[in-house]
Amino acid sequence: MTLRTILLLACALVQACSAAQAADAPPARPKVEDFFSNPEFSAALLSPSGKYLAVKVGAKDQRDRLAVVELGPNTVKVVGNFSDADIGRFQWINDQRLAFSAADRTLAQGDQRYAPGLYAINRDGTDFRQLATRSGMPFITSGLSSVATRELLPWHTYMLDQDGPQNSEFMYVLNSSFSGPGQVDRIDLLRINTMTGRVATTIARPGDSMSWLLDHKGEPRLTMTSKDRTSEIYYRDPANNEWRRLTAFDSYTGGKGAFTPLAFGPDGTLYVIINRNSNITSIHSYNFATNKISDDPVVTLDGYDFSGHLIMDQHKILGVRYLTDAAGTVWFDAAMKAMQEKIDTMLPNTINLLTPPTRPEAPWVLVQSFSDVWPSRTFLYNRDTQQLSMVGASHPSISPTQMAHKTMVRYKARDGLEIPAWLTVPQGGGKNLPMVVLVHGGPYVRGGDLAWEPEAQFLASRGYAVLEPEYRGSKGFGVRHYLAGWKQWGLKMQDDIADGTRWAIEQGTADPKRICIAGASYGGYATLMGLINDPGLYQCGIDWLGVTDINLMHDGHWAYVSDFSDGWRQYGMAALVGDPVKDAEQLKATSPLLQAARIKQPLLLAYGGADMRVPLPHGTKFYKAVKETNPNVEWIEYPDEGHGWALPKTRYDFWNRVEKFLDKNIGAR
Repeated sequence: MTLRTILLLACALVQACSAAQAADAPPARPKVEDFFSNPEFSAALLSPSGKYLAVKVGAKDQRDRLAVVELGPNTVKVVGNFSDADIGRFQWINDQRLAFSAADRTLAQGDQRYAPGLYAINRDGTDFRQLATRSGMPFITSGLSSVATRELLPWHTYMLDQDGPQNSEFMYVLNSSFSGPGQVDRIDLLRINTMTGRVATTIARPGDSMSWLLDHKGEPRLTMTSKDRTSEIYYRDPANNEWRRLTAFDSYTGGKGAFTPLAFGPDGTLYVIINRNSNITSIHSYNFATNKISDDPVVTLDGYDFSGHLIMDQHKILGVRYLTDAAGTVWFDAAMKAMQEKIDTMLPNTINLLTPPTRPEAPWVLVQSFSDVWPSRTFLYNRDTQQLSMVGASHPSISPTQMAHKTMVRYKARDGLEIPAWLTVPQGGGKNLPMVVLVHGGPYVRGGDLAWEPEAQFLASRGYAVLEPEYRGSKGFGVRHYLAGWKQWGLKMQDDIADGTRWAIEQGTADPKRICIAGASYGGYATLMGLINDPGLYQCGIDWLGVTDINLMHDGHWAYVSDFSDGWRQYGMAALVGDPVKDAEQLKATSPLLQAARIKQPLLLAYGGADMRVPLPHGTKFYKAVKETNPNVEWIEYPDEGHGWALPKTRYDFWNRVEKFLDKNIGAR
């Protein structure tokens, strides 16, 4: 396939040739829309044989469509499109048939119904079948479905994020049972016929299953159940299809017996992620005969917990995809290793991730290419011709020559703990720059890596250095680093952020008189606590969707419903964040709401009216309190948005406000 063919495909689907041509000449300084628009190209999947490519293509003011390209003849068929919705997720059922769901990029979270529906169709557009209802009702877009309502699976039927056998018209789907918002009681696994829409089998559960793992043949082999605060992992023996328990552990704190199932290899070996006599988690093998995990790791990363997956065909493990400071691949297969080296010479300035088909009958391999300055692009590589052709780009209007490089740095916290962080410095570098300390949410997640990131790049394009600390409690940097953050909201976690800010000043990067702290969710909480704990360090703060009182996460308010599960509130939060009874004094001392009068710096607050993770009263209560003593507070409420800005227009409005706020308070002018 040639580059011209793919570009013609994109233009034919979205009728946006003129816009694509205009994107070849980006403006002198990228606009806010260039950073925060929805991706123009977001997904591509090779069929099991590698003969066909399914792609999702979108454009401004048009719905996302699903198309299939027959590679070789280069014929194109649009197989999925809604008049009232976008294509959501999609996957290959077999080499001839696909499943897909609906989504709606025009709706904020407050208007979403979280019922994506489920559909199946052949790659040539024949034998369309609706499998599950959307938004609690049958499909209503005209001209496609004649299926009776009684034959449809319920709205809470979802696509499994794993490949099934891919050798028939059958697929596995998830059927969730809810007792309220955020309260998933159990998840059933169903095997359905995508031609008839009928359920062939409901897999027997050994308890209240919350997750499932298919084996190398695409068949159910592992499930994790949950009751109260205990998780159990069960193995379905292929000899008799009977379940047997492998382990049990605390659902929230892990501990003895805990491991994370990763995948089954082509020989039936189970690979798991665990820290075995080490500070970092690695891949180990599980022996079903002895019910023991290997002492020696199969794959371990230097200084990082393992995050990634195995790359396999039906015969062997080809390689391992991993994440350290950046994503990468180790290939065990000699041919794939040579191909990687070839493609890296063709795309020398990017990280290039290769995905071969699982049952290759054609020469095509999918390539995702990106870097810290280059948003994701998707290519096809032909093994036979050794040619590379671009399929699509997520943000084609972004020019890498206008972006700023991101580097990983490390500094010592005041108690000696080493803290990783990401530093983005505007093009041209410089000293004594205005700086934004951008705090990631979670908090018990990993914050970033060396991939293009719109928030930091936007700020750098406006002249700001950006520091993103991986404070204690962040995952991915060893067990000790993670555990050190338990019950440290507003305490040592906050010290880590302040110590990183002082490090940037000592390095000469940041002007000590022009530093702003910013973040969303937990990052918003850390923003407020930073202004309280270190008033001389930060000249301003930007909090969006931030927690303003930990106790509000526990008992909430009669006027809203949180999507936190009862188990997380009762067990997880008590152990990782703070017990509302045992740690009552600490929670008072680390409450931004109770200390709002101490914040004197200019502050920008933004909240979503439909947020069920950090509901609106977190913002409104705090705004009322801080305004009593601080006149320099700007308040924004997006009534239909949830925990994150779903709509491009919201993102444009918010980041334009951020730019003006920063320019006013710490900008170069």
